Amino acid sequence: MPLVNTKEMFKKAYEGGYAIGAFNVNNMEIVQGIVEACKELNSPVILQVSGSARKYAHHKYLYNMVQAAVEETGLPIALHLDHGSSFELCKDCIDGGFTSVMIDGSHLDYEENVALTRQVVEYAHARGVTVEGELGQLAGVEDEVSVEADKANYTDPDQVLDFVTRTGVDSLAIAIGTSHGAFKFKPGQKPQLRFDILQEVMDRLPGFPIVLHGASSVMPEYVATVNQYGGQMADAIGIPEDMLRKAASMAVCKINVDSDLRLALTAGIRKHLAENPTHFDPRQYLGDGRANITAVVSHKIQNVLGSANQA
Repeated sequence: MPLVNTKEMFKKAYEGGYAIGAFNVNNMEIVQGIVEACKELNSPVILQVSGSARKYAHHKYLYNMVQAAVEETGLPIALHLDHGSSFELCKDCIDGGFTSVMIDGSHLDYEENVALTRQVVEYAHARGVTVEGELGQLAGVEDEVSVEADKANYTDPDQVLDFVTRTGVDSLAIAIGTSHGAFKFKPGQKPQLRFDILQEVMDRLPGFPIVLHGASSVMPEYVATVNQYGGQMADAIGIPEDMLRKAASMAVCKINVDSDLRLALTAGIRKHLAENPTHFDPRQYLGDGRANITAVVSHKIQNVLGSANQA
């Protein structure tokens, strides 16, 4: 089976009331950890690459690792560019074999966002690649994304139909209260997703796939392990999983997860090295980190996404 785009994947997810996990990848262990869980649970998956991850690992390495995952598992896997910052970056990824791209013009004036997104859509659709756009801005810091809390803004439901119609995007990332990074909220602040906005978007775009960014729940067991071995993450607060599951049962067909993977990998490595200070074989400590990633993805598929046995 070759790499797939997200069109049929999202259609099935919308009709079935579940979401596809979009997991950020940076190296081989992360790819392996994710697809191992998906293979065990027969789940479709989106492996996504940020611009900085692409610089770190190099396009060809990442592309071929994902191709290997397809060949090894036979699962429907989409290779997606996360937060594409320019037409040129999106074009480069499309030309290099990516099957889905996100163009993030959310920081631009509305008309500029429409024009940039439409440019990417025209190029991508001519080559069988799906495109994700974004309206509204999430707060937080992660890779290329850095938005101060007072600069964040919820998606305006009155704009979504015009935006989708004029750009031709295949899915839309909206801002309803999620946030990038592990430190999503201030200590004592209660996370809350704006389901009223999501419902209004659904009413205006019936059947259209919606995307949630910044949706890591910052799993406390891994935060605790990182803290135990020298971390300073006691104030990390994520999105409650029951809220994410509710979103997945509505119009949300893609839920992005990055910080939870980073925490799980780091927790496994720190714990291994603290308990085995003479070890220097990366297969040992990276193997523990990889096992944690598999556990995280398995948990997400079964308890948040609902995508088990949907491949």
